[in-house]
Amino acid sequence: MATLKQGDKAPNFTANDQNGQPVSLSDFKGKNVILYFYPKDDTPGCTAESCDFRDNYQSLLSRGFEVIGVSVDDEKSHKKFETKYQLPFTLIADTDHSIVEAYGVWVEKNMYGKKYMGTARTTFIINGDGIINKVIDKVDTKNSSQQVLDLL
Repeated sequence: MATLKQGDKAPNFTANDQNGQPVSLSDFKGKNVILYFYPKDDTPGCTAESCDFRDNYQSLLSRGFEVIGVSVDDEKSHKKFETKYQLPFTLIADTDHSIVEAYGVWVEKNMYGKKYMGTARTTFIINGDGIINKVIDKVDTKNSSQQVLDLL
């Protein structure tokens, strides 16, 4: 699994969103995309991160960004998460792990001495040509949108 970095072409993908509709990264050609990977719907850190993007969504849109969240949860879980927190952006259900693997964020984790595979919280800023401009691998969940803006 390759580690993607600034200047790399962002891998295209197609997967269903929280409404069961297929979404591809290529649908956003010509737009800047904040593609954020998070471990699990409705957990404290993931909720803080998603709600921060929600709270700053209009500001991000006005700066030309689209926001897309990706986790390995299914469409039903994403729909509940979207509804509960009124998230105004697309959540991709990567149930087969193809996107997290393509982006190199499906990694071995360690909690209380137990090793398991999971999603590394990571944000990719992708330009309109599909090139990765920035990678944030130390995400501040409560200030994730400001982290993006600080890099611009």
